[in-house]
Amino acid sequence: MHRNTILTSPEKSMEARGQVSSYLIVVKPGIVVMVLIATLSGMYIAEKNPPDPFVVFWTLLGVGLATAGAAALNNYYDRDIDLIMKRTRGRPLPSGSASAGRVLAMGLGFSALSMIVAGAMINAMTAFLCGASIFVYVVLYTMISKRRTPLATFIGGVGGAAPPVIGYAAIKPELDIKAFVLFLIIFAWQHPHFWSLALKYVDEYKAAGVRNHPVAMGVESTKIRITIWAVIMTLVTMLPYYLNMAGVIYLATAIILGAVHIFMAVTFMMSERKLAMKLFFFSLIQLPVLFSMMLIDIV
Repeated sequence: MHRNTILTSPEKSMEARGQVSSYLIVVKPGIVVMVLIATLSGMYIAEKNPPDPFVVFWTLLGVGLATAGAAALNNYYDRDIDLIMKRTRGRPLPSGSASAGRVLAMGLGFSALSMIVAGAMINAMTAFLCGASIFVYVVLYTMISKRRTPLATFIGGVGGAAPPVIGYAAIKPELDIKAFVLFLIIFAWQHPHFWSLALKYVDEYKAAGVRNHPVAMGVESTKIRITIWAVIMTLVTMLPYYLNMAGVIYLATAIILGAVHIFMAVTFMMSERKLAMKLFFFSLIQLPVLFSMMLIDIV
């Protein structure tokens, strides 16, 4: 009996590690890290100096829990369409490596805990914004609009653009126009970013019944929208300079990145191509560079 226990221990250990890995994937740690960076940026911009480490810790913990909770709830609700789509069927829930009940409990627990932490350790506005972001992303986007209307991208964009505003509110709970500008930058960025990727998987989205813009309106309409929002984002990213949030170095960076973005979008729009992954990868670089330069060049 003892020998059998020894022989099976490595297998049990590997199985346990596999389960932990599956539940870690469900909360999307990569997205959590990106959200925390955006949140920290909002704190620095509000403070214009390194914020209090105590406030930083509790704010990032609250936002991290909110992001993980929303991701888990999104995975739970979308497990049926994830099974249909080739790029998502290997995720823990459709593949069966994670329990739907446990993922739901994680999502609800993390979401509730995020608001408790933010409310008790930071302020009421931070707690409210954490809760509102979860509600917008999980209920309004994932459950109500994602499968029904192309407008879902705009609804989901509201939740996705909240992190720097939450960070700002942790320092200045009354908020102001600067917090709104941070929101606008990420809100504008999300549309060309998402649509560039959605074009690659348009057939899978169609099979799963997800009516995003490429599915509902077609490739050519999406290409036009990408170009329009590239222009909008370029204009929005100039606002921090004119509101004395950042200096000339930031403005020059925003103009250069915006010009490249618009050029790539227009070139794609006028081409016969149905896919532009270079636009998607450029967007992955554009946003962190902008926020980094804003922090470096704070007025």
